Amino acid sequence: MEGKSFHRKDDVQQCKRIPEFKEQLQFHLGNTEDLVMLSVYDQKAGHQSLIVYIESLIDQFRLEEILEWSGEMNWLTRDQVMSSKIQLYDGAFPFQQLTQKLLDGEAFVMTPEEKDWQIKGVTIPREIARTIEEPKNEKVISGPHYGMNESLSTNIYLLRQRLKTPHLVVRYYQIGRESNTKSALIYVENAANQMIVEEFIRRIESIDIDVAHSVGFLEEILEDHCFSPFPQFLATERPDRVTDNLAEGRIAFMMDGSPNALIGPASFFSFYQSPDDYNGRFIIGTFYRLLRLVSFIVALLLPAFYIAIVSYHFEVIPEALTLPAKRAIEDIPYPPLVEAFIMEITIELIREATVRLPFPIGQTIGVVGGLVIGDAVVNAGFVSNIMIIVVALTAISSFVVPSVEMNATVRILRFPFMIMATLFGFYGIAVGLSILLIHLIRLESLGVPYLTPIAPFHKSGLRDSLLRMPSWLQSTRPAGTLTLNKVRQGFSKRWQHAKK
Repeated sequence: MEGKSFHRKDDVQQCKRIPEFKEQLQFHLGNTEDLVMLSVYDQKAGHQSLIVYIESLIDQFRLEEILEWSGEMNWLTRDQVMSSKIQLYDGAFPFQQLTQKLLDGEAFVMTPEEKDWQIKGVTIPREIARTIEEPKNEKVISGPHYGMNESLSTNIYLLRQRLKTPHLVVRYYQIGRESNTKSALIYVENAANQMIVEEFIRRIESIDIDVAHSVGFLEEILEDHCFSPFPQFLATERPDRVTDNLAEGRIAFMMDGSPNALIGPASFFSFYQSPDDYNGRFIIGTFYRLLRLVSFIVALLLPAFYIAIVSYHFEVIPEALTLPAKRAIEDIPYPPLVEAFIMEITIELIREATVRLPFPIGQTIGVVGGLVIGDAVVNAGFVSNIMIIVVALTAISSFVVPSVEMNATVRILRFPFMIMATLFGFYGIAVGLSILLIHLIRLESLGVPYLTPIAPFHKSGLRDSLLRMPSWLQSTRPAGTLTLNKVRQGFSKRWQHAKK
């Protein structure tokens, strides 16, 4: 609005006339051209009213239906307002609040009266959301095959469908000075630790950014140690996983426009748990959970162990394998570290290309690229056969992790261990493991130790961390949630004693 200078008025009531109100509203919204302000004269009431809305944000078909149903400009009575989604506003009404409601998808009918405005609004946002489908990066064999989408209201609906309790609390926040993104903090009141809830609220209210891109973007702001490679919040798109953690006393944070939910406090072992562990027999769930933890060690240390053995500790190889191993590596022109780096970087390139390309092409690139490159580098003498096996086992082990973020962490951490093994052999690996263990012990998620229930040790916590004990034995909530209401269930096998 060049050439004009308007005085910013913060109260709608200060603009008694419709032309003045139009100018002030345009001033607050930057003279945007998708703002619709229609002046309509109601002959029955004998006054002029103003319809205000942003056409790109509302469902105009619903707006026309509501106007027809309300009898053109005679709108609705208070009784009709109470039985519909229409909200009635009277008295003082700040421009800032009015503009924010317009940006949330509300339409207003405003009638100037002698002392103040009569303002009536209806929430009719245009909803364009992805259909509910199974998350592509969190597959399960048994259990619910549906996930969350980009609509915050839909995601909360999915949670309330699974947790129909009056203790489920939802607190809304607007994050981002420019984006004003609606977000929600969700917890079960009689299960969550209120000190952790208040700490989470304090961190949310301290956020001061212009645009909130996604939940993952805010994760670095909310977590305790942003420079740590380990994620301190569990990110998931599965509503069943969210509700299970809420029932255990954890907190969930979701945002409009993002299908992910952040769950905290999270421990190291929670990233190696899968919904499949609870949808089958406990023996099978325990076996696969231990297998995932073993895969963490393999993915982290296998290339480093190979480099240390080849470079410093050749004597640990069994005598029957000494000659085959020597023949496999003696003609390689590079040291083991360079050999390992070449193959690891190649695997990462293939993985990234597979993710970015369209699905059918990505699968082809992954299979063909791995076979062709693996066979070519061995025939050319750049890489040994044993290194191909090591890299393949490492890649498979890293993909076993149910969490995408922990998967990336393991893939990155193997490179420092490879360097330590090259410099000092097994001693370098031992020093690296000591540093890693100290870091994990010092790490916290919302003030809760990251290695709970191992450090600090809680005997009862082992039932659902390293192991997956039968559900009827898990009578208490995990120690890592610091919940005051520790009792989760009674003795469900009482029928056996009654039968005897």
